[in-house]
Amino acid sequence: MTLKEKIKKLANETNNPCVTISLNTHRTHPDSLKDEILLKNLLNEADKRVTDEYGKRSAATVLNKISDVADKINRDHNLDSLHIFLSQDTEEIIKLSWPTYQDKVSIGNTFDVRPLIKAYNRSTEYLILVLSQGGVTLYDAVNDNITKEIKNDDFRFGETPYYIPDREERSDAKRVDDMIREFFNQVDKALIKVANEKELKCIVICTEDNFSKLMEVSDNPETYTGHALIDYDKSKPHDVVKQGWEIIKNLLEEQTKTAIAEMDDAVSQHKVLTDLQEIYQAAIDGRGDVLIIYEDFSQPVRMNDERTFEFIAEATSPEENDDIISDIAWEVMSKGGKVFFTKQEEIRKFGDIVLRTRY
Repeated sequence: MTLKEKIKKLANETNNPCVTISLNTHRTHPDSLKDEILLKNLLNEADKRVTDEYGKRSAATVLNKISDVADKINRDHNLDSLHIFLSQDTEEIIKLSWPTYQDKVSIGNTFDVRPLIKAYNRSTEYLILVLSQGGVTLYDAVNDNITKEIKNDDFRFGETPYYIPDREERSDAKRVDDMIREFFNQVDKALIKVANEKELKCIVICTEDNFSKLMEVSDNPETYTGHALIDYDKSKPHDVVKQGWEIIKNLLEEQTKTAIAEMDDAVSQHKVLTDLQEIYQAAIDGRGDVLIIYEDFSQPVRMNDERTFEFIAEATSPEENDDIISDIAWEVMSKGGKVFFTKQEEIRKFGDIVLRTRY
């Protein structure tokens, strides 16, 4: 399940209670030892609050999950933040390459997914296909991190099964190429199935010749957004993700340049908004077509009602929103619009945030 799918699932759940625990974590030892202590304290707080507010008997399932969840978390694999979601029906542990604004416990009838939204909107998820005739591996990646290897009925592929036993037939180059293409055609079908389910694009790590053959047989070449040459001495996950991320960064930069140029054209059509209140209202109304945000711009607010807010310096309570920008970006994206976070200075002529509307 992709992060986007997890956000949708968690955001749509209503339960009593829904427990959200968020904390900043460390990637390296010995700092990661502090994470265990902080997590233990937050779990104790969650246990006490659930017991006091709901009672041990009615919240027994959730209390059991609070008691057991720490044993399911490996601190050696921590990233920059950890988020735990527990309810009668849900147990979800999510590690993110993005800090959270506050170490806290939230308890209510819904989950607090704002930290996930913030991380999602500042991250790019994609697939990495490591392709060779000796085997095929597929990874799910976010920015410069492999999140997992994808394993299903198809992946991993082993060595090509299309082997020609007859030595004389193996000397026929066209025959051999046809067999390789048949193998890659099966890989392509399996990859496109995953890509469509996850709504993700794919970077391929392979030889030039293998990539050319894959493109010849692909049912949907647009699924593949880039290609890097494989180095068989450096084909571990941490190696290939570096290659994939370089391609993705370049693609995002080009896409953002195009979006900024199109934003200029939209000004004369009166489809450009730069006021934050107007942008928020257009986003929740489904009018957001293209949203461009200057890198790490964020804005805490206190909501007045469903459509208006006032700026604050810092969110200090669950009722306040630590970053309305993340909510805006999610509203635009979830309703079919495009969102770009950029360091390109060209956007600053509009301010820190600008939205092109559909109408």
